Amino acid sequence: MSQGKSAGGVAPAQEAARLREEIEHHNVLYYTQDAPEISDAEYDALMRALQALEAEHPELITPESPTQRVGAAPVAAFGSVTHAVPMLSLGNAFDPEEARAFDQRVSDTLRRAGLLGAEAQAAYFCEQKLDGLAISLRYEKGALVQAATRGDGTTGEDVTSNIRTIKSIPLRLKGAAPRVLEVRGEVFMNREDFERLNAAQAERGEKVFVNPRNAAAGSLRQLDPRITARRPLRFYAYSWGEVHGLPRSQPGLFDEPAPGVREASELPRETHGEMLAWLAELGLPVNTRHNALKSGADGLLDYYATVGEARAGLGYDIDGVVYKLDSLPGQRVLGYVARAPRFAVAHKFPAEEATTRLLAIEVQVGRTGAITPVARLEPVFVGGVTVTNATLHNEGEIERKDVRIGDTVVVRRAGDVIPEVVGPVLDKRPADATQFVMATHCPVCGSAIERPEGEAVSRCTGGLFCAAQRKQSLLHAAGRKALDIEGLGEKLVDQLVDSDRVKSLADLFTLKAEELADFDRMGQKSAENLVQALDVARKPSLGRLIFALGIRHVGETTARDTARHFGSIDAVMDASEEALLAVPDVGPVVAGSLHRFFQEEHNREVVRQLKQQGVDPQPEAQAQGGGVLAGKTLVLTGTLPEWTRDDATRHILAAGGKVSGSVSKKTAYLVAGEEAGSKLAKAQELGVAILDEAGLKALLGLA
Repeated sequence: MSQGKSAGGVAPAQEAARLREEIEHHNVLYYTQDAPEISDAEYDALMRALQALEAEHPELITPESPTQRVGAAPVAAFGSVTHAVPMLSLGNAFDPEEARAFDQRVSDTLRRAGLLGAEAQAAYFCEQKLDGLAISLRYEKGALVQAATRGDGTTGEDVTSNIRTIKSIPLRLKGAAPRVLEVRGEVFMNREDFERLNAAQAERGEKVFVNPRNAAAGSLRQLDPRITARRPLRFYAYSWGEVHGLPRSQPGLFDEPAPGVREASELPRETHGEMLAWLAELGLPVNTRHNALKSGADGLLDYYATVGEARAGLGYDIDGVVYKLDSLPGQRVLGYVARAPRFAVAHKFPAEEATTRLLAIEVQVGRTGAITPVARLEPVFVGGVTVTNATLHNEGEIERKDVRIGDTVVVRRAGDVIPEVVGPVLDKRPADATQFVMATHCPVCGSAIERPEGEAVSRCTGGLFCAAQRKQSLLHAAGRKALDIEGLGEKLVDQLVDSDRVKSLADLFTLKAEELADFDRMGQKSAENLVQALDVARKPSLGRLIFALGIRHVGETTARDTARHFGSIDAVMDASEEALLAVPDVGPVVAGSLHRFFQEEHNREVVRQLKQQGVDPQPEAQAQGGGVLAGKTLVLTGTLPEWTRDDATRHILAAGGKVSGSVSKKTAYLVAGEEAGSKLAKAQELGVAILDEAGLKALLGLA
């Protein structure tokens, strides 16, 4: 076909090359750096332009074109591939002592070889251990020609057609690539992408996956690459295999293979970190944001702790960290043992997922009557603790996951998150496994259980007649963000409600020290302290009182805004839905919930009784519209050295700012104290300004 000029006067081949380069540039930004520069619509327009050009000039189609990622025809079975350099596994360390022993072995060997001084510490390249599927990519003359799974380390499965569909993997390397380059890395799936995939699978009535790793592995091992092309897979490179034919400007570091293993014969850099930087220069995705260079055992353990704290907020699953001696000559001296290198080790986190047997499903009643199914499990060690109970969220989740009593189930616990049942292991399902049936009546008060139309959660209709709801309501009201009644804990609330001494929030303020002292685990001093705490709680801010009432959909910020808007509890109680909609950030759902709550006579009676017991809500401090933080949103994390979170919140609000519980692009500042965790990592990723307590005080003019 003719290679004439296109409509814009540019030769078709030049235009095709330009479009391919631009599309691959945006693939890297989106899939590797999470920093897209253009909208999905603009990206689609570029792809359509290239597709149209290649349709008009089919001779321009190349195997590396982004249009060829859509997937080839299905295959009957995967072929086998022999790795030019074996894909070895790693030895494991499960505790600090084993990590220290690894450093000691490495250091002793390097000192004997004269590569480390007597007092010097070995330098290690540290990286996250992604929980995905290990893959080897083979490039020849810069083009991707083959991809294989790890398999048994010597032979893997040929998944080239599927790998070509992953947009973060370059089909052609950039710059001066070697004649042969084997790249090792991990195919994985982000948690957010995983949730979207499972939702789509469930909607189509297709199989849902237990976790992102299974989803990634299942997607990559599809015999039909067109299915793989629709799955949101990603890739990070972390090592290499065979490297041959370096450009003359890049002389090889090694000429002979290391003893006992077929190794890359030419490496253009002298450290592991430099090699990964070189791979990134060639256009390969490398997880550079979370890698670090550390010295000695203390440095390794510091990295382990830092990554562990940030783990929950990463957006993808990791199951540990990897320590590798950074020096490549040092790696060569250390060599290999059996099927693992001596110069590297994986320091594993306590398992966040484990399997166990589901013994029973019981239900718990929450403050608003929400019925939550709870799995009773055979004890299993997961996430660093022994778990015997796990949430199943709601009846709909049980149906969607097809969890049955008697199943072997996967249990997940991440950080401080409540353990949950992820799903059943279907090939271990016993013949007598039974389906869960939601009760029709509350197990606590006997009231009817209803599931409102359009809602996923069933609810007890007993209201404050239900002892379980009363208990949870009282604990909520006593919380730090509400009335902050120190000394009123779960055990005492159980006794107060079970004895019928306290039937409503107002009844708390009638308690006397003499009677409290007679309850279990109290005593005279504890009773007197609680009565004093109740006296202090009689003067809450109006916002705290509204929040303490436990109105559905009304959080502490909404309660505070409502208090500022109306000024008194009577004005809030008498407000119409239309008037409530005038409160900043209050929509129809919240306004309706507030209005319905105060239209209920028994709720109004509780407020009247609170007043009779001397509860006198104080006007909410008005936000300063012209304050230094006017219009800005701040997030607090960790423990501040002097201020409590309530102190910091009060000062921020007084300066016109808002306090949010989560970090986003709209966050102006993150105020971080000691033991800051995933919020700090998220803020660093988004480029949010980070302050310590002193910085916040300086910003407020209080330093």
